[in-house]
Amino acid sequence: MNTLLKGTLYLAVATAVLTGCKKDDDDPVTPTPPAPTPTLYQRLGGTTMVNDPANPGTMIETGYLGLRSVVDSTIFVIAGDAQLQPYFAVLLAEVGSGDLTGFAALSESLTEFFAVACGAQNFTYSGMNMVDAHNSNNPRMTGLVNDADFNRFVADLVEGAAQNDVPADIVTDIGELVETLREPIVQQ
Repeated sequence: MNTLLKGTLYLAVATAVLTGCKKDDDDPVTPTPPAPTPTLYQRLGGTTMVNDPANPGTMIETGYLGLRSVVDSTIFVIAGDAQLQPYFAVLLAEVGSGDLTGFAALSESLTEFFAVACGAQNFTYSGMNMVDAHNSNNPRMTGLVNDADFNRFVADLVEGAAQNDVPADIVTDIGELVETLREPIVQQ
C-alpha cells in the first residue's frame, strides 16, 4: 500500500475514533424535572369522569364524588352527634319534616368549598365566607362555635372520611386544611 493511501486511511480511522469518542461539552445535559406534586383533589380521584350514583345518567368527576360522599357522611355523623346537633337545629328540623332542600344545599356548598380548597379547577365556591357562615347573622346557624365543638367537627369529619375508606394520608391532609379554618369559624 502506498504511503499516501496509508496516511489517508490512518487519518480517516483516527478522525472516526476521535470523533466517536469525543465528549461533546457543547450539549448541556438537561435534567429531568421532578414530577409535579399532585393536588389533594387529584389524589382523591381528580377529573376522571364516572357515573354519578345519586344522579343516574349523569357523569361526575371522581374527586368531586369522593368529596361529596365524605361531606354527606359527615353531615349524617353530625346529625347523630348530640354535641353538634344544636348548631344544626334548622337543618335537622327541615329534614325531620321531610324537606331535604337545606341538606342538598349544604352538601353542595360544602362539597364545592372542599373541591376548590383541595385544588379542583372545574368548580367555584360561591357560598358564604367562613366568618359569615358561622356567626349569629346566619339564620341557619344556631350559636357560635367554640374550640371544643370545632374539635368535635373535625372528629366527625374523620369519621365521615373513614366511612368512605379515604386513605389515612389524605385524611391527615384534609385535617390540616380544615385546621386552617379554625380562626374564622371559632367565634366564641
